[in-house]
Amino acid sequence: MITLAALDIAGTTVDEGGAVYRTLASVVADRGIDADIRPWMGADKREALAALTGTDDVEDLHTEFVTRLRAEYAATPPTPLPGVTEALATLRANGVRVVLTTGFDRQITDPLLESVGWRVDEHLDAVVCASEVGGGRPLPHMIHRAMALTGTTDPADVLVAGDTVLDVRAGRAADAGYVVAVLTGAQTKAELSAEHPTHVLAGVRDVPTLLF
Repeated sequence: MITLAALDIAGTTVDEGGAVYRTLASVVADRGIDADIRPWMGADKREALAALTGTDDVEDLHTEFVTRLRAEYAATPPTPLPGVTEALATLRANGVRVVLTTGFDRQITDPLLESVGWRVDEHLDAVVCASEVGGGRPLPHMIHRAMALTGTTDPADVLVAGDTVLDVRAGRAADAGYVVAVLTGAQTKAELSAEHPTHVLAGVRDVPTLLF
């Protein structure tokens, strides 16, 4: 029985128009690097910047990324993806804890969630950032932290959902009972299916139908 849903944010539960990847690409391009961003979709942003630029000292780059992304979000505020707010409410009403996981740190995550009107205790049970657990996707650390925060001990009781290959890999690494790929992000059904999720859904709005 699923008792915990660990859900990604950008592209999975929140529509931010792909701003995160445009911004990441622009920060890297300004350093004269023509890099493929797609393999780093869903990753911790510091880890992505380090890999894309070939340097371990990325704090200045990350600060620039945060500044630009917050400006993008101020100009075009993120919104919940259709049906997701209702899906979160349905999950929690049926005893499923909801934890959001993200490769953003709190500088982005907190104002983003405030802008869409989601609050811990009212809409969510917790939020976990990759920077808080010592490693982002595809490592399962954020899922493990979500389990610890909600008292979930059996990974078979966990549903993980995300819109990227790395989300699926993290769910499989955690041995989650359900590893759900959703088609609301930038990666294709073929790309996601190649990672062998347990389910592929149009969006998180369909998760309650899968479970109940």
